[in-house]
Amino acid sequence: MKVVVTGANGFIGAPLCVALVDRGHEVTALVRRASSAHRLPRQVSVVEWDYRKDGEWQKAVSAANAVVHLAGAPVAAKRWSAQYKNDLRSSRIDSTRAIVEAMSKAATPGRVLASGSAVGFYGDTGAQTVTETSSSGTDFLAHLAVAWEAEAHRAESFGTRVVCLRSGHVLDADGGALEKMLPPFMAGVGGPLGSGLQYMSWIHRADEVGLIVMAVEDARVRGPLNLTAPRPVSMNEFAATLGRVLRRPSCFRVPAFVLRAVVGEFAEALLGGQKVLPQAATGLGYQFLYPKLEDALRQILTRSGE
Repeated sequence: MKVVVTGANGFIGAPLCVALVDRGHEVTALVRRASSAHRLPRQVSVVEWDYRKDGEWQKAVSAANAVVHLAGAPVAAKRWSAQYKNDLRSSRIDSTRAIVEAMSKAATPGRVLASGSAVGFYGDTGAQTVTETSSSGTDFLAHLAVAWEAEAHRAESFGTRVVCLRSGHVLDADGGALEKMLPPFMAGVGGPLGSGLQYMSWIHRADEVGLIVMAVEDARVRGPLNLTAPRPVSMNEFAATLGRVLRRPSCFRVPAFVLRAVVGEFAEALLGGQKVLPQAATGLGYQFLYPKLEDALRQILTRSGE
């Protein structure tokens, strides 16, 4: 199968390309700068792209059997100014629109688009369990995810199978939330954010990649797909488990007012949470490699030498 991956240099995109190549797929990576693609296997074709401009990338997309669209500005990279909120929207919504437009030019319909999304779709749900059938939230990230998914679903009009990848907190040592949490814990000053009662729907990166591969290969997968482990935990439990695995204290709580002062509006996303279950994945028979948080953290930190 010819598979195009956007965001291919990223924390998820790079190992996904490796997995797809290992499974015999012909992979093309769309990247902003070809010089930054050194993490990718040599079998991967690299094409530079800018969704705001026409280019060779459009031919690669229209020729593909499947597109995995992971590109998007990092949510936590900057304070949420009005300009950065626009960047978050454009990098997701406008880029997805451009991908769908390029796919529409293909001579043969009936392919698959696995498009990024996030569990932020559900908003802050407290201790309520949510699945793929739950309704959307009302905050900025929820509205962003709804609009992002709507652009992807436009591809259904020309026969494409669309999967919206609602990712939780993806765990590995070289990126994502865990990379940011490790330094304070290693220094002995780690702990929960805010009250610690908010739920954290997490997933080991190996399972994140495995579920995306399933979305590409399994024609039964369509619509929203929660990319989360089957056992979400509270922030308190996450911090305690990480501290136990690292043999470090986990009692240094970060008060909500400090978090708001440091990161601004983004703090509300950190102080809220979702208790998300991967109902679609388990219903289709996906077997999680790391369903339990402690097992996931021990594997990651042993491999990384922490």
